[in-house]
Amino acid sequence: MPRALLLENIDPVAAELLGAAGYEVESLRGALDEADLTAALDGVDVLGIRSKTQVTAEVLRARPGLAAIGAFCIGTNQIDLATAAAGGVAVFNAPYSNTRSVVEMALAEIICLARRLVDRDRALHAGSWDKSAAGSHEVRGRTLGIVGYGNIGSQLSVLAEALGMRVLFHDLEEKLALGNAQPCDSLEELLERSETVTLHVDGRAGNAGMFGAEQFSRMPRRSLFLNLSRGFVVDHEALRAHVLSGHIAGAAVDVFPEEPREQGDPFTSVLRGLPNVILTPHIGGSTQEAQHDIGRFVAGKLVDYTATGTTNLSVNLPTVALHGSSVARFALLHRNVPGVLARVDALIGEHGLNVDGQVLATRGELGYAVTDVSGPLPADLLAALETLPEAVRLTTFARRER
Repeated sequence: MPRALLLENIDPVAAELLGAAGYEVESLRGALDEADLTAALDGVDVLGIRSKTQVTAEVLRARPGLAAIGAFCIGTNQIDLATAAAGGVAVFNAPYSNTRSVVEMALAEIICLARRLVDRDRALHAGSWDKSAAGSHEVRGRTLGIVGYGNIGSQLSVLAEALGMRVLFHDLEEKLALGNAQPCDSLEELLERSETVTLHVDGRAGNAGMFGAEQFSRMPRRSLFLNLSRGFVVDHEALRAHVLSGHIAGAAVDVFPEEPREQGDPFTSVLRGLPNVILTPHIGGSTQEAQHDIGRFVAGKLVDYTATGTTNLSVNLPTVALHGSSVARFALLHRNVPGVLARVDALIGEHGLNVDGQVLATRGELGYAVTDVSGPLPADLLAALETLPEAVRLTTFARRER
């Protein structure tokens, strides 16, 4: 029976789907460090994680039997994707399932910061009746600057505009503006024209430290700032200084450079205790609806890959889907050099089999071919395929009826 290990409190629907597909599933509430993860992966075929578990090159090399990793979140920067690909380990994520949850939270926080609801709430809980309009504003008519106009940024753009906000955006790639949103040629232009700035960038290494003292100083005085993307993109010391000086009137931060590993662990940050600052524990996508959808989506991808070789939406392997049925199927991940497919087909013919269906895709240095054949796979054919000098990983699939 194949085994699956799910970490970080992944929605139970993932375990249900994997169990129904024949997996023995172990679910753990927290993340694991490198040593513990390496030990836990002994005999595991499929690993499911969220954002805190680091799947390093050392972990992957120590456990070559691992077939696939599911990141039950948007980001995959916690996984060494190149090493995973080189070892034939497919990686899947959930690029769309929690976008609405993040967008709704961003909108809620923009309104809370503009109205200073957090400070009013704290004062009233402390027994102080502070009924004043000082520093409280509507969001209608104000300018929102969105840094990163992907799935989340573009959806936020539409809903913010529906509230009456003017929307500017900046992205490294040229993006189609939705509604009346206006692109900015540079980050500097966006910062100088926006009264509220929200970050929705990805986890690429080049984004580390992209927002610091220089960027905060370019924003108009008494601006609002939000980061619901990645913790390492913002200099929190610089944010603290600009909040205390009054240059930034309020901030909402959901992600941090270093985050506790498990629920209930202590949390420290230089942003704690600041006025009109909302701190949340990386919950932008943590709604029951989003987590259920993520669990279902990623588990489905893992099941499809291990049952049929399908790599649709894999973040590190060539994308392949071969439909139909046959007596037997195998998938060969190989180095992307000329002539591999011809040698594969020649070997199939030499063993008296016909190709019923075949699809090949390449991605960088790798090629991935899924092949259906007309009869059972002889052991000597599989041995010949595995010993091809270009072969990285050969996978066979259970016999299926025509």
